[in-house]
Amino acid sequence: MEGIAAVQARVAAIQGTMAQLAPARVAAPATAATSTSAPAATGADFAAALTQAVDATALPTVDGFTPEQVANAAAVVEAGRGMGLSLRDQAIGVMTAIGESSLRVVDHGDAAGPDSRGLFQQRDNGAWGTYADRMDPTRSAQSFYRVLATVDGRDRMEPTIVAHTVQRNADPQHYARSWDAAVRLVARITGSTPAQVTAAR
Repeated sequence: MEGIAAVQARVAAIQGTMAQLAPARVAAPATAATSTSAPAATGADFAAALTQAVDATALPTVDGFTPEQVANAAAVVEAGRGMGLSLRDQAIGVMTAIGESSLRVVDHGDAAGPDSRGLFQQRDNGAWGTYADRMDPTRSAQSFYRVLATVDGRDRMEPTIVAHTVQRNADPQHYARSWDAAVRLVARITGSTPAQVTAAR
């Protein structure tokens, strides 16, 4: 499809940048011998470096979203495509990331989940991988999709209910408000029509 090559090139660049940044991001706790060294990068530093390191012109502009948000949406889309999931599933992934983090790799949780991190606000409970996994747009999306793929009958369910089944949000309708924006993003990133994105397979 038109635009998919740009997405693939963008994600490849993101993954290369991740490989360079991740070791610094997940630094071991300081010891007496290392306590005077420079502090590890923060989540904000990580997201900013990632955004600056990759050419933003490789992706379309989407009204209402920054280049960083579009790049993160593209990583979610490509993760789903790489796992053989439908455009609708990919849009559910993007919708969830909008609802959880506004498509930003955040390094903080909230009252309900103080240990939640990343695009999907995944908890530090062993189910979603390491801290580095949860802070990586591609790997966190893959973790989300692995659970989504086990949801039987999801093509007949409301998108927000599918996301809720994976995420266990307190409000099953929490993600509904982000569906139209997610469909628009996926359509623009993949060169599809909204009808193609929302079609069940």
